Amino acid sequence: MCEGGYLRHVLACNPPVDERFIPWKIHGQVVGWLRPWLVEKLAHRPDVFEIRQDVLHMRDDFRDFSARSNALAGVVDWLDEQGLITPPMGELYPVTPAGREAALCVMDRAAAAYFGVRAFGQHLNGYVRLDDGIHMWLGRRARDRLIYPGHLDNMVAGGLPWGVSPEENLRKECAEEAGLSAELAARAVPVGLVSYNRVAERGYRPDVLYCYDLELSPDFRPRNTDGEVESFSLLPLREVARLVRETDEFKLNCNLVIIDFLLRHGYLEPRHEEYLDLAMGLRRPLGAGLSIREQETET
Repeated sequence: MCEGGYLRHVLACNPPVDERFIPWKIHGQVVGWLRPWLVEKLAHRPDVFEIRQDVLHMRDDFRDFSARSNALAGVVDWLDEQGLITPPMGELYPVTPAGREAALCVMDRAAAAYFGVRAFGQHLNGYVRLDDGIHMWLGRRARDRLIYPGHLDNMVAGGLPWGVSPEENLRKECAEEAGLSAELAARAVPVGLVSYNRVAERGYRPDVLYCYDLELSPDFRPRNTDGEVESFSLLPLREVARLVRETDEFKLNCNLVIIDFLLRHGYLEPRHEEYLDLAMGLRRPLGAGLSIREQETET
């Protein structure tokens, strides 16, 4: 039985870090956090990495974006050959100490989680204004999905890989997941982001989700084209809020995107007992929970 409340989802995405993660630096900047077992393996790749004062450093020999990216691709293949990580997906993610524009190199999406690299995604709230208020379109994830099969999802959601602009990627995701035309997708309004720092099975996840709102006409019907969505439902916002508050029906990070929507559209007001914690908790700094541990390694 679910205990209920909105804040529990924020806390679930930002649990206390009760295990050790080792910082990874490129030219003095932290770009990820790794579990000790992986650092021990990477000690066998002195051609790429050095370990100094309990910090993993990429060798300074790799001085440009391409050289660093090529070296990491070789390491990812080496780890995959040993069965230590999930197979590469052929989709590149930025390795960055801050935002995407500050990327120092790229690495395969499948390996990024093991290296504690910040991942970026895009989630779109599709909604309709009817006589009784706002209604929101929700997708039901296909039962064959590896992550959260059969759970509720935002109308459109997906990762944001390297080499494609947010606008281009959003158009692609809108077409694949909900059958939106490029013209309709272009009407989506960027409304900010949510971020969280979660410890997952593969590693540390300091992720950012760019959020978008798209108001749709009452006669619009989403249509999935890539097989990732089983069905769509149009629900009153009060029912969407109840599902978030009282159940665990949604894919975990989708709860944060919806809570953000509820705050921005005034469904949750400042007098709500969780309002302040929710508003502040939806945007966590990069590496929150690990900064003290990192500082200790450098003293």
